[in-house]
Formats: sequence, structure tokens, C-alpha cells
Amino acid sequence: MALTESTMIDIGTQAPDFSLLDTVSGDTLTYTDVSGQAGTLVFFICNHCPYVLYVMDELIAVANDYKLKGIGTVAISTNDVVRYPVDSPDNMTAFAKKYDFSFPYLYDEEQTAGRAYDAACTPDLYLFDAEGKLFYRGRLDGNRPGSGREPDGTDLRNALDDLLAGRLSPEKQYPSAGCGIKWK
Repeated sequence: MALTESTMIDIGTQAPDFSLLDTVSGDTLTYTDVSGQAGTLVFFICNHCPYVLYVMDELIAVANDYKLKGIGTVAISTNDVVRYPVDSPDNMTAFAKKYDFSFPYLYDEEQTAGRAYDAACTPDLYLFDAEGKLFYRGRLDGNRPGSGREPDGTDLRNALDDLLAGRLSPEKQYPSAGCGIKWK
């Protein structure tokens, strides 16, 4: 597995809309449906990536901690399920239940959302403000598998705190890194 970094699209980019199947509820959801009053987190993840599995508990903790502060969260899997059946919608449903997701887990079958967000890896994390403008993109924190430290979400939590306090987008942002998106 080759380590891939996120593409770091421009701060201020408008959140691309989508209309995707939520593998938890069975509903089709749009960006507006999942957005929060104060901002929105978009996580590109999958079920099998060791980098995702390493940070999954902290991603869920961040989503839960900031939900009451008006931050909406959504996870999207854009991987090719023909080549990677472990990422199929049924397996996504089981994964969301196993980790007790408090947010939708959307299936990007046509990979249009992944391409619109210029997602490159799993996990790939985006934080948009209340107007849908990109405020932060990049890593959860500086901890990696094998680093001897558990994920703590420092970078993402600091960005969320800056957003909620009305401060400017963090000047220094580091790319996320993980498994490359499995394109068709």
C-alpha cells in the first residue's frame, strides 16, 4: 500500500454539493442535509484502510464533541467496490454500526463527490464554515501508525476551535496521508 497525501485544495473553496446514498438510513442525502449551523466536517474514509482504522475512534470523538456546537459531520466512501468489495454499501452499513456512527456514511458509487472534492486518500478531511467555504483541510493530527502515540485530533480540533471562535483559518495546515482512493 502506497502512502498518499491529500491534495490540499484552496482555503475558501465552496463545498461541492452531492446527492449520495446514506448506507445507515437508506436515504439519499445532499451537502445541505448534512451541514451544521456552524460548519461541516466531510471525511473521506473507507472500511479497510489501516490509516482510517487507526484514527476512526478519534474521528468519531471529534464528530460527537462538536455536534452540540453546531458542526455537522458526514463520512463518504468513494472507493471502487468491484476491486475492493470490503468497501461495499452492505459492509459500510456494518462498519458504521460497529463504530456507532452518529453521522451519515455515504456511498459515492459514481465517484463524483470524491472527484469534486479532489479527495486523494483515506482519511481525507475537510472542514467548511457555515457558508460552505473551506476553512481547513488536511490531517487529524501528527500521530501515525507506529509512532507510539495514539490519535488525539489536535490539528482538526484546533481548526474547529478557531472556526467556532471566529478566528482566521489556521495558517499552517499539513496534508492528511493514508491509502490512495481506489478509482475505477
